[in-house]
Amino acid sequence: MVVAYFLLPLDHLGPGRPVLSWVLFGLALAVVAALLLREIRNVLVERPDTRPGVLIPLLIVLSLHVFACAYYTLAKEPGEFEGLRTRVDALYFTVVTLATVGYGDITPRGQTARVLTVLQILYSFVFLTAAATALTQWVRRLLERRLERGPHE
Repeated sequence: MVVAYFLLPLDHLGPGRPVLSWVLFGLALAVVAALLLREIRNVLVERPDTRPGVLIPLLIVLSLHVFACAYYTLAKEPGEFEGLRTRVDALYFTVVTLATVGYGDITPRGQTARVLTVLQILYSFVFLTAAATALTQWVRRLLERRLERGPHE
């Protein structure tokens, strides 16, 4: 997934194609959110054929890459970001924002960059927290079932 992030043709997006850039971002984020919600629901209803231990972490990482792509593309617009020049910078800023660390070396200066950063924070609070909680609940149930069966089964 990280390799794909660095290979995506993001240089064709940005200030020259703002509508296409925002539509792709919105669609990608909506698809990831819908898939996360489906997996969360599968955990809550205890659907037996689900594999949230694989899919939820992948979707969380994918959502980080979607935001990193958006930041990288938006950073081409003058005045939006200070300190964000490369894809590594964008991925780093996404993770730092998710972790609520905020070192201050990359700063959203423009209104669009700030709105996108707030959107990531809200998305993280709602979707990623719910996904992590569902994953934790699934792991707990899995461990409880194994303990009930005994150590040799």
